[in-house]
Amino acid sequence: MVAIEVSMLSGFIMTSRSRMLLENRTIVKKIEVKANVVYIYLEKLNDESQTFTLQLEQVIQVKNLKPASIKIYDYYQPEERALAEYSAVCS
Repeated sequence: MVAIEVSMLSGFIMTSRSRMLLENRTIVKKIEVKANVVYIYLEKLNDESQTFTLQLEQVIQVKNLKPASIKIYDYYQPEERALAEYSAVCS
């Protein structure tokens, strides 16, 4: 199983539509939202490229918005991971 941890940008939440679209993908096993992190669990990955799009909604205006992180890792071997950052389109 593969886990993707998406930290939310300060003042943002994932939209319910975005969650619904993710849940409809056959590769997605489970989605959890805890505090300011979205956890997406996948059955497995292969060498085929996958793209996941999360739509976020700004609920609180934050100045000097800093990038947030995305971590993807093997659930059973978390030392095998990749990290990335993302920023708001409007910043």
